[in-house]
Amino acid sequence: MNAPRWLAAGLLALLTAGCSGGGSDAAPDIKVELAFQPSPPKVGAAEATVTLADAGGQPARGAAVKLEGNMNHAGMAPVFADARETEPGQYHAEMTFTMGGDWFVLVNATLADGRKVTRKVDVRGVKR
Repeated sequence: MNAPRWLAAGLLALLTAGCSGGGSDAAPDIKVELAFQPSPPKVGAAEATVTLADAGGQPARGAAVKLEGNMNHAGMAPVFADARETEPGQYHAEMTFTMGGDWFVLVNATLADGRKVTRKVDVRGVKR
């Protein structure tokens, strides 16, 4: 019977899709950096700085940048922030961490040319 073979292939496809970070990234050439002040962040407000640059190091100007923060475990509501460009290719937002522990932030940007950038950045050790 071939059921185990197609079942295994289907499960592998689902697992692979689940690990992709969700959505597609139409701009893999864009470098995304995310930093927090204070570092590591503490529970409460933290200043997030997102830097977007192309493969040649040129700033990615005029992007719409949104951040979504999630705990690494289920059961916590995500936090959201819209970032504004303060310098060419540099975007700032205030994020509010609601609990200590390990988080990840999804950086979602729409570039000036319409391409989408999605990156997952681990933020470990948010302090209480």
